[in-house]
Amino acid sequence: MKNIKIIQGDITKMKADAIVNAANNSLLGGGGVDGAIHKGAGPRLLEECMTLHGCPTGEARITRGYNLPADYVIHTVGPVYAGKTSDAHMLASCYYNSLTLAKEKGLHSVIFSAISTGVYGYPAEAATEVAIKTIRKWQNDNPDYEMDIALCAYDNRMYRIYEKMVA
Repeated sequence: MKNIKIIQGDITKMKADAIVNAANNSLLGGGGVDGAIHKGAGPRLLEECMTLHGCPTGEARITRGYNLPADYVIHTVGPVYAGKTSDAHMLASCYYNSLTLAKEKGLHSVIFSAISTGVYGYPAEAATEVAIKTIRKWQNDNPDYEMDIALCAYDNRMYRIYEKMVA
């Protein structure tokens, strides 16, 4: 089984083929990591996002990275946590669809933000379990495709959760 890397820091400063943005449905920027990615990328990211006409929950869209060290930004819309079974399904779709989109674009390194764990209220431990299971499923479904996958923790607490769950 291929490793899932755990890293901590500012995802907008990380070099990869793509970073994954926890976006809202409009794709036009917001708070948290979404706002930071839009700020770091510069105004051309917003211009490109406007041409995409939004993104449904669970799906993913890709844009250039512009002023970011990452070549591309994959925007995925996680569920607002409601404690329903569908929440985990939608969150899993975010991870799986993001990796599939990266593969379709010929990318080989992806760094994920902690999708839905901020203002969308998804409990971090439960979200991490979904993320890891889904990434491992994608790796099993794509055994011949080389993809370096990392989970980016924004703070020490998230890093410890990732570390515990990946081990």
